[in-house]
Amino acid sequence: MHAEQLRKIAEQALDEIKAHDVIVLDTRKITSLFDYMIVASADSTRQTKALARNIAEKVKEAGGSVLGVEGEQTGEWVLVDLGDVLVHIMQPAIREYYNLEQLWGGEAPRRPASPHPAPRAREGGSARH
Repeated sequence: MHAEQLRKIAEQALDEIKAHDVIVLDTRKITSLFDYMIVASADSTRQTKALARNIAEKVKEAGGSVLGVEGEQTGEWVLVDLGDVLVHIMQPAIREYYNLEQLWGGEAPRRPASPHPAPRAREGGSARH
């Protein structure tokens, strides 16, 4: 199965289970190990595991192969290895810490401004930390 087909299947599988901040990096000019890296965020360990399972199922249904799935035990960061496509599904704090997008030449997802302003110190007192 071609890398482009794997990428599309993985993207659709991520969309079905509501992954967010999905970024696809074309790594063909950077490495010969794989053609695309997909990085996506999930809100819980349960969702990261469900996203990884959905990708594996959809790829197998389409006649492709899954070379491996790592990280399902903890679910904070799950890697789905499709050969020419690597899919990283991460919880936001883990994703921000490792910053894979910038490491591989992409841009990190833009975060919207917080709808809640930072707490301010009360007059005549100091803010607690």
